[in-house]
Amino acid sequence: MEHRMTIAGLERGLPLCRVTDDLYIGAFVIFGDPELTTACAKELLARAPEFDYMITAEAKGIPLIHEMARLNNNQRYMLARKGPKLYMQDILSSTVKSITTEKTQTLYLDGNDAKLMRGKKILLVDDVISTGESLHALEKLIEDAGGIVAGRMAILAEGEATLRNDIIYLEELPLFNSDGTIKA
Repeated sequence: MEHRMTIAGLERGLPLCRVTDDLYIGAFVIFGDPELTTACAKELLARAPEFDYMITAEAKGIPLIHEMARLNNNQRYMLARKGPKLYMQDILSSTVKSITTEKTQTLYLDGNDAKLMRGKKILLVDDVISTGESLHALEKLIEDAGGIVAGRMAILAEGEATLRNDIIYLEELPLFNSDGTIKA
């Protein structure tokens, strides 16, 4: 089963994946799809509030934020990692429980990136916003670094995220029943 939709002017099929017996989500993955990544990056930048830097959580937001930075004069961006790396110093961390991840994860921000964020407007970028837990973890990292949240953006919003007025997104991604029909 898949859900067909138009995103940034391009039609794609999203396979439906089981979350629980009565809840399925459309799997949106931009890895390997540079045409869609570039189209979405252009549309999001056109809608973005003023910002100094962007941040995303590892991993599916990486191609999107990279393309947004490239299109925005090769601007530097930050990445919240799923694990600390040897080169990272003075690490900040925040925990997250995402709808697409079975267990609680911790996001890590390099202290050097945190220093750059202090007093700056930071734009949060993600591929899909659903429960908002990933955004919350990123917001905590920005707050701990002394940055200011400039805005929250995603390609798609699903579930309760579509009711939020504090995020900017391109399209709504419905939730699905086990038979592939859209939940009411």
